[in-house]
Amino acid sequence: MTQDHSSSASAERGDRIAKWLARSGVASRRDAERMIAEGRVQLNGAVVNHPATFVGAGDIVQVNGSVVGAPDRTRLWRYHKPDGLVTTHRDPEGRPTVFESLPPGLPRVISVGRLDLNSEGLLLLTNDGELARRLELPSNGWIRRYRVRVFGVVDERMLASLARGSEFDGVRYGPIEAHLDSAKGDNAWLTVSLREGKNREVRKVMQGLNLHVSRLIRTSYGPFQLGTLTRGELEEVTGKVIREQVPGGLSGGKFQRRP
Repeated sequence: MTQDHSSSASAERGDRIAKWLARSGVASRRDAERMIAEGRVQLNGAVVNHPATFVGAGDIVQVNGSVVGAPDRTRLWRYHKPDGLVTTHRDPEGRPTVFESLPPGLPRVISVGRLDLNSEGLLLLTNDGELARRLELPSNGWIRRYRVRVFGVVDERMLASLARGSEFDGVRYGPIEAHLDSAKGDNAWLTVSLREGKNREVRKVMQGLNLHVSRLIRTSYGPFQLGTLTRGELEEVTGKVIREQVPGGLSGGKFQRRP
């Protein structure tokens, strides 16, 4: 049995199901649409086969047979990710994940972007896939800042040249601001700032300069700072700060119910 609901009166119907799932923290809207296409989503016991399906008050939504709770108010946390954790809900290699390390009682959350296994520092977590998507948009132009320990001989002129953009192993990278903070022997600490954030970008660019990254700590993501969070510590961002910092605000007035 399948169910296909579509309506121009979306205000009466509620949210489209992919948006509803994103707001519930199940996945991003794009991933929710993929789940729908794969037949993994049910509404009131019927398989949803079209993304133009609306969820109203009292409807029961299931993903992979499990009931999904209705969207809560949008929430965001700053988390100091330790190294040695992968930023995924399930790891096929059985490695420990960020989400397994979170304290009990936290709602289901997803990450804003990722930090790889050996990276540490600021990771934003939210229960709202729509918010995650907005915070990841390249059009925000948000700076990601890192402290990076490298092994090798640092050429400050080469570091400065990264500000014009660079290309290594056939991959073009946007402007990167990199500065030498301190050096002792063949070890040095750098501050690296970028806006693009391609996969493993800092490590690959440093490798292109014959520098091996031995430690990588993200200290800020846009206006959000790691600050004094200790490894593994989690701290919620207030609704007021989210309203002030998210470009364009968010629809639905979801920050109005609580401070």
